[in-house]
Amino acid sequence: MKIAILPGDGIGPEIVAQAGRVLDKLKTEGLPVETTTVPLGGAAYDQYGDPYPAVTRDAVRAVDAILLGAVGGPQYDALPREKRPERGLLAIRKDLGLFGNLRPAILYPELAGASTLKPEVVSGLDIMIVRELTGDIYFGQPRGIHVNAEGEREGFNTMRYSESEIRRIAKVAFDIAMKRNKKLCSVDKANVLECTEFWKEIVTDVAKQYPEVALSHMYVDNAAMQLVRNPKQFDVIVTGNIFGDILSDEASMLSGSIGMLPSASLDAHNKGLYEPCHGSAPDIAGKNLANPLATILSLAMMMRYTFAREDLAKRIEGAVQTVLRKGYRTADIYEQGTEKVSCSVMGDAVVAVL
Repeated sequence: MKIAILPGDGIGPEIVAQAGRVLDKLKTEGLPVETTTVPLGGAAYDQYGDPYPAVTRDAVRAVDAILLGAVGGPQYDALPREKRPERGLLAIRKDLGLFGNLRPAILYPELAGASTLKPEVVSGLDIMIVRELTGDIYFGQPRGIHVNAEGEREGFNTMRYSESEIRRIAKVAFDIAMKRNKKLCSVDKANVLECTEFWKEIVTDVAKQYPEVALSHMYVDNAAMQLVRNPKQFDVIVTGNIFGDILSDEASMLSGSIGMLPSASLDAHNKGLYEPCHGSAPDIAGKNLANPLATILSLAMMMRYTFAREDLAKRIEGAVQTVLRKGYRTADIYEQGTEKVSCSVMGDAVVAVL
C-alpha cells in the first residue's frame, strides 16, 4: 500500500499525525504500507512558492492513495489567486482525475446530543452525499473579473457539465445506492439553470441501467431545507460540485460536528484522496485542540474504497465509536457529563482501542 501523506496547513499536521499513529499501529501488525510525506497548499507555497509543486505532483501520481489534512490560512489571503492554498487542492483533484467525492454524514448514537437538531430528527442518520468534483462552476471557462462594454467591472464564472462527466458520477452514485438502501436523490436547479436541466436528463437516462434503484429529483433550495426538516428521508444524494460543496457542509452539522466527517475523492480506478470535511481552523492551530476523528475515519474510508479492506475500515470505525462510548470528547463535540480531551489524547484513545 503506497500512501502519500499531505499534512497541509493550520491544524492539518496535528490531525494527520493522529491518523498516522493509527496507520503505524496497523503496520506493526504486518500491514504492508509505504508512506511518503510532501507539502500541499500554504505549506507548499512557503517551501516552493507553489501550492502544488512538482515534488508533490510527482509523489501523489506514484502512490495508490493520499491522506490530506487541510489547506489554507489568513496569511495567504493577499497572494495572487493562482498561488493561494486552495488552488493547490483544486489542482490535485484535477491532475489526478478525482471526480467522485463521497461525503458520509453519520450520527453516532453517542453524539445525538451534540447535534443542533432534536435527537428524534437526527437519531439514526446515515446519508451518503456523492459530489462531482472536477467540473461545474469551479472549473468552467470562461471565468474572471473584467471591465464590461459599459465600462463597469464585473465578475463572471461558467457553470458547465459534459454528458460524460454527468454519466460517470451518476454511475458512482447508483452503484453506491445499490449497496445501501437502493434509494437515490439527484439534486439540481433544473427550473432555472439549463446546465442542471441537462444534469437531470442524463441522470434519468442512467437510471434505466439500475431498475432496482428508486430515483427522485429535488431542487437544491428544497434539498437544503429538507436536510434540516427531515434528513432521514435521504439515503444517497448525488449532485454537482457547487451544490455538493454546500449541502455536504450543511449535512455535516446534523452529525454534531464537521470534525466528525471524513471524505473520499476517487478516480475511475478507486485511487483516492482522503481528507476530513473541515478546514484548517487556523484559530486553534498548534494548540492541540482539534478533533482528529474525521481524519482517522478518512483513513477507514481509504481502507474501504482504495484497498478493499472492509475489515480494517470497520475496525477503525469501531475503535472510534468505542472511544466515543467511553465518553472521550474534543471541544467541538463536548457536552456535560463527558470528558474533554486534547487532539493527541483522542489519538491515544483510538490507538489503545485498536
